[in-house]
Amino acid sequence: MEKDENIDNKDQNSENTNFVSNEQKKDEEIKQDESKKNEKKKSISPEEKIKELEDKLTRTLAEMENQRRRFEKERDDAFSYGGFSFAKETLNLIDNLERSKQILKNDVDLKDSDALKKTLEHFEIINKDMVSTLSKNGITAIESIGKKLDPNLHQAMMEIENDHKEPGTIVQEIQKGFMMKDRLLRPALVGVSRKTEKEDQKSEENKEKKDIK
Repeated sequence: MEKDENIDNKDQNSENTNFVSNEQKKDEEIKQDESKKNEKKKSISPEEKIKELEDKLTRTLAEMENQRRRFEKERDDAFSYGGFSFAKETLNLIDNLERSKQILKNDVDLKDSDALKKTLEHFEIINKDMVSTLSKNGITAIESIGKKLDPNLHQAMMEIENDHKEPGTIVQEIQKGFMMKDRLLRPALVGVSRKTEKEDQKSEENKEKKDIK
């Protein structure tokens, strides 16, 4: 038993010695690295040191300038488009007003009555006042009817057969779109023209004839 204990003690002492030895090696490597860095610093000439400081100063100034520009842009955006969400919600009032007008116009009991005419006149005055208020705040309606479909401003909801217009021309406005200064507030929902089947057949026949020639 005593021999076994002695063997275990020797192994443990050996492990401790190895551990201490490894730690000493690490300490020596760290000291050598620090020594090399210090030597490198000492070997830098004054001109190189000045150049290094100039580079650091240039990078710092560039970063400060970038931060200043970002701050100014965020400030300008907040000033110009701070009411973007509020303006977008306000458009719902115009939509509801237009829907109410259509409902009243389609009411058989009110059709051609003086009450309907007066009500629609009041609705039109309210609508003009709302559009005018929006316009004063940089919110303007997007022109759609008769224009070519622009994916940046319009969203096509349907195609309507029309041989008198070029395909892709807006012939119906389902919901009016708006801009807030140079930013899209809401795209216009529109219907665009397409040729009838007869016109499509004629176009195909003419194309085939040209190909034969």
